[in-house]
Amino acid sequence: MRQADPRIAELVRAGEIRVGLFLPQYTLDPKSGELHGVGTGFIALELTRILAARLGIAARAVEYPSPKAAVAGLQRKSCDTVFLGMEPSRALEVDFAPPLFQFDYTYLVPAGSAIKRISDADRPGIRIGLVESHASALALRRLVTQADFVGVELPDEAIDLMENDRADLLAFPRDHLLGFAEKLPGSCVLADRYGVNRVAMAVRKGRPGWLAYANEFSQEAKMSGLVQSAIERGNLLGFEIAD
Repeated sequence: MRQADPRIAELVRAGEIRVGLFLPQYTLDPKSGELHGVGTGFIALELTRILAARLGIAARAVEYPSPKAAVAGLQRKSCDTVFLGMEPSRALEVDFAPPLFQFDYTYLVPAGSAIKRISDADRPGIRIGLVESHASALALRRLVTQADFVGVELPDEAIDLMENDRADLLAFPRDHLLGFAEKLPGSCVLADRYGVNRVAMAVRKGRPGWLAYANEFSQEAKMSGLVQSAIERGNLLGFEIAD
């Protein structure tokens, strides 16, 4: 085992780094129970494994049902880092390293919808489906002034809003909406966007050494091509290096 950098000596003593993943960042194989990273989760696992290998320790994923639960897990010390969208409200609860990558938020509309652009949706009587506590919902609530929100807790529940006519459109990251569109004949993902999610490593407050190390690793991961390589290996459409 390598001589520990004092900033991450606690991780080295523990023998592992635990990355928190929340839905929809992962799926579980129904037969083997094996965890697979999806979207942000794919990059999170790739980078965490690289970091763990450098430190000579193991990488372990800790599963949570939602972003809110993952943040709570980080605060309770049940994981060491979570890859989160850099929302202002979250910065009150966790500390962020520099952003690593980004992707946009948009709307999924059903067949025959009169909504063609983002601006068409913010009208009285329009019901926008969203996933509560997800960064896409936090961003949208700051922008919409007239339409109504219909929230669910889990991503898998979001498509039910459309299928059961409980929402007129659905707000979420573009890559996930493209997958939902395949299950809703005639539906369409809008070309424009209402926001951009800049994702970074988040660490528990009160760990300045670990935060400083995460800052350095994040900058290196972008500059050296590690992040871009992960995007390409995961075939993550719509993902790009953060500004």
